[in-house]
Amino acid sequence: MTQAPFELPGQRDAEDIMSEPDTHPVATTRKRLSFLAFVEHTRVSSNASLGLQEGLELFEYAEDLGYDTGYVRHRHLETYLSSPFTFLAAVSQRAKRIRIGTSVTPLRFEQPIRLAEDAATLDLLSEGRLELGLSSGYAATESTFSQAFGEIEGDDIRALVDARLSSFLAALEGRTVATAESDLSFAKAGAELTVQPHSPGLRDRVAYGAGGGTSAQKAGARGLRLQLSTLNTEIGELGFENTQAQSIRTYRDEHAKVRSSPASPSFASVSRAIAPFDSATERAELEWLLERDAERAASVGEGPLPFQFGRVAHGSGEQIAEALIDDAGIHAADELVIALPFDYPAETQRRILRQFAEDAAPHLPYLR
Repeated sequence: MTQAPFELPGQRDAEDIMSEPDTHPVATTRKRLSFLAFVEHTRVSSNASLGLQEGLELFEYAEDLGYDTGYVRHRHLETYLSSPFTFLAAVSQRAKRIRIGTSVTPLRFEQPIRLAEDAATLDLLSEGRLELGLSSGYAATESTFSQAFGEIEGDDIRALVDARLSSFLAALEGRTVATAESDLSFAKAGAELTVQPHSPGLRDRVAYGAGGGTSAQKAGARGLRLQLSTLNTEIGELGFENTQAQSIRTYRDEHAKVRSSPASPSFASVSRAIAPFDSATERAELEWLLERDAERAASVGEGPLPFQFGRVAHGSGEQIAEALIDDAGIHAADELVIALPFDYPAETQRRILRQFAEDAAPHLPYLR
């Protein structure tokens, strides 16, 4: 679980928020339809991973279905992608249209200049298709991950992540990261050095994964894109979807102050979990998702962290569309991301993507 490095906002009065005029009407253009997957790297034999191969095939399959972007989750010390850029580089050479990205790369574990080099290289290999999502790291399990990635000086993850984010963005913008102190084989003494390679449009495609209104506001103030997931890290009277819609409005207000150019507009995505089924057998296959959804709905705010999860839209394509058609968070966003479940067979992942694209999406006007 990742945690944004920004402070969580205090709760505002729900009636005051709902009564505010909406200065961001619903866009009339089609929203992007994308997906988010756990790609695992297990089942290794003869120096090949069946899990990675299935991940590559999933992107090709989604591209054929018409999905706009495929995101992967970035994990460390787990069976899921710890090195997503190498995986996405392979994807970019097999799938030629679909956009590729992370949701999210945890900055806690990254050296920002090296990250900028890798990101620019991947963006150029994919011909400008990288959609890079960033966030902080695993604050709740810092004592474990510090054993592998080193202790944080001062024990302040927020300050560390903010500094690394600033360095990373500066590198993408082509700012000086070092000065040659003497004549080098590639530069004269005093030369200002920048990260190479440089991919000019990548800076405008960097997003931050936010859990609430304050982190969304700060993402806007940085001129970043915004990624909202299937959970909120704050609980208010507005409910899950309306809270996300409010966060997106706050984000856009801040973004407009720093990057008002039409060439670099604000961009917000929201993720939703679904459980499509057309038979009792298909429903039984996804029963665990439905049971977990019911448990979460019954225990909002309980446990060590005050999370609020979005509900899992389930049933036939038409039933799923009915559950999502008036979702305020989706309406406020520019992209709907279908969050695939983890630890399900490849054929189930493909079925979920296919049934949504073919049976639900046609009933959602904002995807047409």
